[in-house]
Amino acid sequence: MNERYLQLRSLSEGLKLLKERFSFEPEIMQIPVQDSVGFVTAFAVHAPLSYPAGHLSAMDGIAVRSTDTHGTTDQNPLVIKDYAKVNTGNLIPSQYDAVIMIEDTEEVEEGVLIRMPAYPWQHIRPVGEDIALGEMVLPGGHTIRSGDIGAMASYGITSVDVLSLRVALIPTGSEIVSLGTSPKPGQVIESNMLMAGADLRKIGAQVTMYPVIPDEPDQIKKTVEEAVNSHDLVLVSAGSSKGTKDYTSKIISELGTVFVHGLAIKPAKPVIFGEISGKPVIGMPGYPVACHTILREIVLPALSWYGLHVPEHQVIEARLAGPLHSEIGIDEFVLVTIGKIADSWVALPMSRGSGIQMSLVRSNGYITIPATSEGLESGSKVSVRVTTPISEAEKTILITGSHDPVIDHLSDQLKNSGIFPSSIHVGSMGGLLALKRGDCHLAPMHLLSEDGDYNIAFLKRFMPEENLVLICLAEREQGIVSRTGLNFDDITTHRFVNRQKGSGTRILLDYMLKEKGISPESIQGYNREMTTHLAVCLAVMSGDADLGMAVHSAAKVYDLPFIPVGTERYELVMRADTYESDYRVQSVISVIQSENFKSLLLRLGGYKTEETGFIRKITPS
Repeated sequence: MNERYLQLRSLSEGLKLLKERFSFEPEIMQIPVQDSVGFVTAFAVHAPLSYPAGHLSAMDGIAVRSTDTHGTTDQNPLVIKDYAKVNTGNLIPSQYDAVIMIEDTEEVEEGVLIRMPAYPWQHIRPVGEDIALGEMVLPGGHTIRSGDIGAMASYGITSVDVLSLRVALIPTGSEIVSLGTSPKPGQVIESNMLMAGADLRKIGAQVTMYPVIPDEPDQIKKTVEEAVNSHDLVLVSAGSSKGTKDYTSKIISELGTVFVHGLAIKPAKPVIFGEISGKPVIGMPGYPVACHTILREIVLPALSWYGLHVPEHQVIEARLAGPLHSEIGIDEFVLVTIGKIADSWVALPMSRGSGIQMSLVRSNGYITIPATSEGLESGSKVSVRVTTPISEAEKTILITGSHDPVIDHLSDQLKNSGIFPSSIHVGSMGGLLALKRGDCHLAPMHLLSEDGDYNIAFLKRFMPEENLVLICLAEREQGIVSRTGLNFDDITTHRFVNRQKGSGTRILLDYMLKEKGISPESIQGYNREMTTHLAVCLAVMSGDADLGMAVHSAAKVYDLPFIPVGTERYELVMRADTYESDYRVQSVISVIQSENFKSLLLRLGGYKTEETGFIRKITPS
């Protein structure tokens, strides 16, 4: 029966209902020590022997009786005749209680000459120095590490009892195809359960990955029933909403009980909690970011109730770069990229679309907008849960502004420097304003002024009191891309796709339209905006538009005809103090000024490198 159907519960209430309904008792299995890394010990592990098992020499030298060496000095050396030569790790004969290092001895005809006395147990590892018979090696509930494996092996432990949690992952959907299959239009490669499996294995769960099940209720039901019989927890991907092919809730109800269907969270509102044969079954939304949210906020906490170790994310305080509006009554989780500018953390919100997987790739943290809030203002202080090591976040450099494919190549060129570039494409004006607010380290821009120069006039207008530095990435060709070789004069007779307001390309287009006396209203598609040059080219290649304006290198990626309309200066802008003191920025500049980078630009095509690496400085008037 259905106890709840799309009746929204709060996340905390949903977790409480889930925790109260099941015992979350894991099974126990014995596995070879060498295979146990990442698993959690079921019980305390005790040493079956003492280690070392006898008194061992800690040095190369001679074993002696310490009493035989009393009174020895440099002025009154002593020849030892009763001794045993030993190497590091050798068993010490029972009659001796000290070792003298070989470098402190001198062989003579009568024996061995020493010049200082030895004391009892000198350079000897006594029985049980490391661990004594019966002493605890590892406590119960401990996540086994590589060093633990080495220690257990040394102590003669060959197998260990660990917590066993068997999790079944069932992807569903007739539009879903397996990894390695070439998807047709309308098909999607299954990724949610691959992501889930990686998360769960990392903390010691045993994962069974089922093949993709099409939207056939009987087949899904049979698979869920089989999974419940042989697993402790079952996760079903997709089919949790209320559409005509969303069968998960109905199937769980037929086999058992649905006790929660819908949580007041975003993304992942239509999540399902069910019980079949006394075991929890969780139905997850099909969108990747929603699935990731369920894994992080529900599944991983549930695994910790079984006793598995789920690492906690470190929390830092940051300033929010941009406003976030939210629906009241819903806890919303927003992925962000954080970076440190001067001594303060800045958090840049990622796209909030549930299907935008690149938000997961580009983010290194997330924030929560509570259900009691309608959103957060730009500049607000927010608590960020950091999902990467803090040391990595501290090496992140925030690049916000105009898009060019070369920014991605620049990021790749930095791979050996330990710097992690994170780029947000908001157009040249968006980047300028982000730089003005202190929300980025570098702002790529190509803003054409009436005097024919790029960027400086805009920077002096919007940041008149700032000392700024510009470094030229390249001079690049802008032009018209199409499938049939159209040129700028065809813009009023064919479907056009535009760049967003504030982008340098949009400013250049409007400048040329004004020069030629062409009204934007006469252009079909003028108001259809893309945030990158590659997106423009993709729209043209796929037939959604006949022509657009983009850089030559983007046209080459899609092998589209390109008709140049002009060459522009593409620069990175930064504050002067950032230029002078930030090692991350210096690493970027070093790459830009390298011959390797110039060679890369020439290989990509559509760039002139005579000005690449050239620095211009702006001081207040």
